Amino acid sequence: MEIICDWKDCKKRGIHKAPVEKNNSKKFRWLCLEHVKEFNKDWDYFKGMSQEQIAEFLKADLTWHKPTQSFSAPDNFFNILWGSVLENKEKAFLGNAEIKNENKKMQFSNQDIKAFEIMDLEIGTKWEEIYTKFKTLVKKFHPDMNSGNKKFEEKLKIITLAYTQLKMTYKTK
Repeated sequence: MEIICDWKDCKKRGIHKAPVEKNNSKKFRWLCLEHVKEFNKDWDYFKGMSQEQIAEFLKADLTWHKPTQSFSAPDNFFNILWGSVLENKEKAFLGNAEIKNENKKMQFSNQDIKAFEIMDLEIGTKWEEIYTKFKTLVKKFHPDMNSGNKKFEEKLKIITLAYTQLKMTYKTK
């Protein structure tokens, strides 16, 4: 079954998509090559917008039109997520753990211990092993490798937070 061009009085095959509305990419119409070229000449996404609105749109486009905030904000998603990860686990480890690592004594906080646990690593593992394990876990739990399953996406976020915690700890030691 052939699709006919949606242009008035045209009987050619419509094989090119053209949007019906500028804010809805799901509604479109089919046009032939000649008419899609004409449509594209007249198409102006920013038609009817002021210069300020255009500038605001382009600025928001840098973050895919999603709200952003500072990483240090108390209501930042990662701070909340990391806090909930720590609260939800049993508080089996009290105080700090001391591990002899590469001829120097390292102190690990409860957050560090929890990060080692999340990544399934021994406390005090060398940085190279942590990095290798992180790369392996990212490949295993990445949403693209798991058909976009949200469960794996959440697991990857927690693993990334644990890795970031250990990275900051090792960076300061």
